[in-house]
Amino acid sequence: MKVTTTNKTAQKSDIKILVVDDREDNLFSIEAILEKDKYTIIRANSGRAALKILLTEHDFSLILMDVQMPDLNGFETATIIYDRDILKHIPIIFITAYSNDEDYAFRGYKMGGVDYIYKPINSDLLRAKVAVFVELYRKNRQLQLQEKRLLATNLSLQKEIEERKMSEEKVKLLNEQLITNNAYLKEMNEELDQFAYMASHDLQEPLRKIQMFSDKILIKKGQDEETERYFSKIISASRRMQSLINNLLDFSRHSVNSSDYKMTDLNNIVSETLNELEVEIEKSKAIINYKNLPVISAVPGLIQQLFSNIISNAVKFRKKTEELVIEIKTEKIKNAETLQFNGKNKGVTYHKITITDNGIGFDNKHSQEIFKVFKRLHNYQEFEGTGVGLSICKKIVEKHGGSIAAESEIDKGSAFTIILPETQPINSES
Repeated sequence: MKVTTTNKTAQKSDIKILVVDDREDNLFSIEAILEKDKYTIIRANSGRAALKILLTEHDFSLILMDVQMPDLNGFETATIIYDRDILKHIPIIFITAYSNDEDYAFRGYKMGGVDYIYKPINSDLLRAKVAVFVELYRKNRQLQLQEKRLLATNLSLQKEIEERKMSEEKVKLLNEQLITNNAYLKEMNEELDQFAYMASHDLQEPLRKIQMFSDKILIKKGQDEETERYFSKIISASRRMQSLINNLLDFSRHSVNSSDYKMTDLNNIVSETLNELEVEIEKSKAIINYKNLPVISAVPGLIQQLFSNIISNAVKFRKKTEELVIEIKTEKIKNAETLQFNGKNKGVTYHKITITDNGIGFDNKHSQEIFKVFKRLHNYQEFEGTGVGLSICKKIVEKHGGSIAAESEIDKGSAFTIILPETQPINSES
C-alpha cells in the first residue's frame, strides 16, 4: 500500500485538505488547481491509505475523495471514516464521473458526503467549493476557540464566586466568633468587677480595724513620744493603703474619667511618696535628688503609685556595696506628636521625667518584658515581689495618655523615662 503526501506549503497555511484518488495524475491535477490558494495538501492513493493517515491526523478542513477506487471505494471509505466520532466533523466531497445518476448521488449523500465534483474537474468550481468549506472550517474553529475561552471565563467566574462565598462564610464565622468572644469577655469583666469589689471589701475591713484600734491606743494617756509617732505612722500607712486600694479598684474597673484628673504638683507627689517609703529609704541610706518637677493634670493617687513603685524598685535592687543615688529630672517637650509613643494629646506640651539609679541594673534585652504582668528577672530567694509593680506603672502612664520606657545595663543602674502630657482632654474617659 503506497501513501504519498505533499506538504510544500505547510508553513504558509494551517488549512489541511486530504485528497484521496487511486490515480496519480488525478492527485497531481487537484493539487495543481489548489496550489494557488496555498492549502496544505495531503495525498492518499487508496481508501486504506486515507484511513491510515486519519488514524493520527484529525485536523483536516476537507476530504476530496474519488468514488471509484479498487479494494475500498469512496462510499465504503466514507462509512468507515464517519464511524469514528473524532472524524465526523470533516466534510467529504466525492469526485465522480457519473453526473446523471441520481441514485448514485443519493447514495453518496447517504454515506455522509456533503457535495459532488464531476469529472472532468472544473478548476474554478473546485476552488470555489473548497473555499466555501474552508471558510466554514475557519468559522467553526473560531467558534470552538471562543467556546473554550467562554468556558475558561465561566470556570474562573465560578471559582471567584466560590472563593467569595468562602470568604463571606469566613467573615460570618469570624463575626460569630467575635460575638461569642465579646460575650465571654463581658462575662469575664463582670466577674472581675465582682472579684475586685469583694477583694477591696475584704482588704479594707482589716485596715479599718487597724485604724480603729490604733486610734484607741493613741488616745490613751501615758504613751511616750516615740510610740505615738509609730502609731501615727501605722494610721497614716493604713489610710494610704485604703486610698490605694480604692484607686486600684477604680483603675481596674476603667472608672477613671475627666473629673478624677486634678492639677497635680509632682514635687508634692514625690515628697509624699518618700515619706511613705521613709523606713525603706532610711535602711538603704538612699539619696533621692529631685527639684522643679512640673504641675500636670493627673489622678494624684495613681501618679503617687507610679513613683512609689519605681523608687521602691530602685531601693530593692540596689548594690549592697555602694551608696544608692536616685535622680529625678524633668524637661519639657514640644511638638510631642512627632514622638513615637501612643500619646492622646497631640500638639500639647509634654513633660519627660527621667528616674535614674546606680543599682544592679538588668540586661537591656528585657527592657520591654519587665512591663508585663508577673514578669520577674530575679528569683524569689534573691528579691521579694510579685512582678506586678511595673505593669501597673505602664497602665497608669497609658491611662494618662503617656508612655514609659526603660534602659539598663547590668551593674550600671537603670533609667526609666516617663512622658506625660501637661493637660488632659476635656470630658474624656480613659
